[in-house]
Amino acid sequence: MKEKKYWPPYLAGIGLGVTLLLAFVIMGRGLGASGALMRFDVWILNFLMPEHTASNPYFSRYIENPLSNWLVFELIGVIIGGFLSGALAGRLKLKIGKGPNISSKMRLIMAFTGGAIMGIGARMARGCTSGLALTGGASLALGGWAFMFAVFGGAYALAYFVRKLWI
Repeated sequence: MKEKKYWPPYLAGIGLGVTLLLAFVIMGRGLGASGALMRFDVWILNFLMPEHTASNPYFSRYIENPLSNWLVFELIGVIIGGFLSGALAGRLKLKIGKGPNISSKMRLIMAFTGGAIMGIGARMARGCTSGLALTGGASLALGGWAFMFAVFGGAYALAYFVRKLWI
């Protein structure tokens, strides 16, 4: 199957905005992902080490039915939707997206390191980019806007140093 073109970014942005609006209207809450991942972690940790989980002040708040939160179902829907979207667009294949001046191993190391830093930061900030930037920005929260300016400013400042890896 031949790969289909990506959606135009403006159309994808409108789709994301409509999805966020529907989340507010239907669920009464915005979007987010790190909360669901944390609940999966608590569920697994409680299965493996129930005494430790119960004695930990942070984890113990989520022990009682940790998978009942709507963000868990949102994340499952994102995984299923991403898989179906990739299948319909002919993009289901194992491939490492990288520029010509970086090895596959270094690309995977950088991706894992960046993802780990973002994950740790999301838990420290008590929310991920989708929760803080999209939901916070849509509800005109000052923290959401400050975060988005910081993300774009940081990305712009860092782009100079990593651009040679992609061109």
